[in-house]
Amino acid sequence: MEQLLAESGSLNSLIPGSIVKGTVIEIRDNSVVVDIGGKSEGVIPANEFADVSEIQIGDEIEVYLEKAEDRSGAPVISYDKAQQKKNWETIVAECKEGSVMPGRVKAKVKGGLIVSMGIDAFLPASQIDVQPPKNLDQYIGQTYDFKILKINLERKNLVISRRELIEEQRNEKRRALLEEVKPGDIRRGVVKNITDYGAFVDLDGLDGLLHITDMSWGRISHPSEVLKVGEEIDVMIIEIDRDRERVSLGLKQCTSNPWDSIEKKYPVGAKVHGKVVNLVQYGAFVELEQGVEGLVHVTELSWTKRITKPSDVLKIGQEVDAVILGINKEEQKISLGIRQLEQNPWEMVRHNYPVGARVHGKVRNLTTFGAFVELEEGIDGMVHVSDMSWTRHINHPGEMLKKGDEVEAIVLDVDADQQRIALGIKQTQDDPWDDIDRKFHIGDIVSGKVSKIANFGAFIELADEIDGLVHISQISEERVEKIKDVLKLGQDVSARVIKIDKDERRIGLSIKAANYDPAQLQAEINAYERVRGPVSERNSAPASMSTSTGSQDFANLGDILDNL
Repeated sequence: MEQLLAESGSLNSLIPGSIVKGTVIEIRDNSVVVDIGGKSEGVIPANEFADVSEIQIGDEIEVYLEKAEDRSGAPVISYDKAQQKKNWETIVAECKEGSVMPGRVKAKVKGGLIVSMGIDAFLPASQIDVQPPKNLDQYIGQTYDFKILKINLERKNLVISRRELIEEQRNEKRRALLEEVKPGDIRRGVVKNITDYGAFVDLDGLDGLLHITDMSWGRISHPSEVLKVGEEIDVMIIEIDRDRERVSLGLKQCTSNPWDSIEKKYPVGAKVHGKVVNLVQYGAFVELEQGVEGLVHVTELSWTKRITKPSDVLKIGQEVDAVILGINKEEQKISLGIRQLEQNPWEMVRHNYPVGARVHGKVRNLTTFGAFVELEEGIDGMVHVSDMSWTRHINHPGEMLKKGDEVEAIVLDVDADQQRIALGIKQTQDDPWDDIDRKFHIGDIVSGKVSKIANFGAFIELADEIDGLVHISQISEERVEKIKDVLKLGQDVSARVIKIDKDERRIGLSIKAANYDPAQLQAEINAYERVRGPVSERNSAPASMSTSTGSQDFANLGDILDNL
């Protein structure tokens, strides 16, 4: 009975929430068995001990009693919670907010980390480092110093910060660096942040700005092309503002400027190799080395191909050969040419297409002043509208030609320097005006078709494609208001030749005189001659010299023909 009463007294001392002493009776692989004097032994997970190998059988340790018995009748005990309860009392008694204590990161939880400092303290993610880290697992098992931000007596927990200690250390380092650094110093730093205009580099406590213009001797469009966050780089101190605690940095200044000796390294005419780094509407930029780019203008891509966009023949990243055409050291510009790698086909144009040669080609394009005829790939000749016909007055080349037409022409002139060849279509035939006096005489009755109608008259196509003009006054004895009311395109008409001007290449016709008898015709011709006189006297002949019907009409026709 005395033994039972003694055991009963011992059990009554096992109060949940209290710290009791126990004896280690067994050490297993993942747990430690402890006898606390109860009906059964308690089991403690091995991970609650900092180093379970230091625990020996027979050691007396203090444990926290969570429950006197679980469902199996065994007590629920914890070594870690016993230590935390004792340590919490010590922390409350000896520490205050703002104190610094060491701790080991124990686990990751929502919103931060759990740090063991004798008790479990909460480290918010925002207080881990100056910049909140993305991966919290890297801190587990690491030991650091922490500042106590808040002691919560009711919940018996701590909120701590590592960031504040880091910032204090950085401030001290920043002040020290500002005192010792000077322009021209080379410092090692870590890229902290990248913006559109540059990058911020951490110089171990002091942030400096590396502007985009100081990153490379060459041209870059964004800092991310040469840097990435977290990268370690060497930079030069360019400027220091100690009052505002700002430092300007340079990356390209750590290397020599390649443009200092650019003319020696890349003489004009030299063949070079590079990589296409940018394509624009007017050309392609080729990187010859880091910091040195040259421009191949779109006109320097090919001697013969009609290239409108560089992207039609080149792509970014493509490696190409080129020739140095020119260098502007002050503006840091290099002109390159790709077509110069091949012989200029225009150098053979004078040999292949001598003046007077008869050539064949296809009409490639029409303009307001002429037609371009392709003689071979990339070699065009131009036929001006004035060289299309001996006889017809052509306002637009479309009146005679269309794209794709095969034509024969004569080479009239060659300018290889300007890459121009002048061609003539009418020169392939004899000039019908050379013997116009044999074909037509004043007074002849001729037939033809109306080929063109203007406000002042109608053009009649005669033999050998020669056009004659019937002035509006020479269409009918009656007054004609609109020529279209009397004549139609393609209409067959008969008329008399009333004027031939070989020098001006003009023939005047009269439809109303087609039925005149010889006497009437002669009277009209005589009247015309008296009124108009020789060509050299026309400006002085008075209009009042008209003596018969229709003579004034002939004078008006002469004025029109002279002014065409």
